[in-house]
Amino acid sequence: MQRPLPPLNALRAFEAAGRHESFSRAADELRVSHSSISRHVRGLEDWLGAQLFRDLPRGVALTPDGAAYLADVTSALETISTATDRLTARPAGTLVVNAEPLFATKWLVPRLGAFHAAHPDIEIRLEASTGLADVARYEADIAIRFLAVAGSDPQAVLLSDAPIYPYAAPDLIPVPPDDPAKLLHYPRLRDRYKDTWAIWASLAGLQPPETDPAWRMRAHLAIEAAVAGQGVYLVSSDVVAQDVAAGRLHRVSDIGFRDGGFYLKQAEGGTRRKAIRIFSDWMLEQAAPWRVDVKDQPNG
Repeated sequence: MQRPLPPLNALRAFEAAGRHESFSRAADELRVSHSSISRHVRGLEDWLGAQLFRDLPRGVALTPDGAAYLADVTSALETISTATDRLTARPAGTLVVNAEPLFATKWLVPRLGAFHAAHPDIEIRLEASTGLADVARYEADIAIRFLAVAGSDPQAVLLSDAPIYPYAAPDLIPVPPDDPAKLLHYPRLRDRYKDTWAIWASLAGLQPPETDPAWRMRAHLAIEAAVAGQGVYLVSSDVVAQDVAAGRLHRVSDIGFRDGGFYLKQAEGGTRRKAIRIFSDWMLEQAAPWRVDVKDQPNG
């Protein structure tokens, strides 16, 4: 039986443009030009005899016909992808992983070499951003984010909820002080709106500091400031593990507490793709040492 099928490239272009409601973002995803996406979409509209998008002052939006067609096309392409993946002996393909800058630079990047050595056919496109990628619209295959409240996103899977401890460069504090109060005399670094130093002081049996931390900046910058000896930083042990192992930082108090964690999120049905499943399982395995009780945390 001959089936009325439009060109596959046109369907792929439409599906990407429909998910993003943007020809430019679809072009970035498929690594083609904006004009190529536009040409395929307009050709598909001519083939179907239906308008799939309407032009906006800035960008495009799906028409009702386009939205209905997108749901069917996305499902069909997912079915084809799953069937193909099932028959493929070795998992392969490109995964887009979107992560916060801190986690990307300090936790994930140092480990990607080992993943590539084990799975050379899986290409990881790592994006670092503070905005959450919408995995439901396939802006990324996997998104990694810090959540302050466990369970605030039921679809997210816990990677690490490592406690935060005070860390400093050995040049600033060669030997951890025997009295926790002495740490408050050093410049303190802070990256969150919540006053974590007040929480730490309370756990140490101290009065909260009367002065604000000397520095307040984004987390990945605060770590570099701590490495440079500019202050003591309250940070989770997972993201400073590499700096501790290299001797750039060390823990200067064993008083720590949990304050949120890093979570992994992927599109519904994403685990049907071997490459996504393999990378997700690998990350969960790598992060396993930091999903344990405070008293059992690795030294560092």
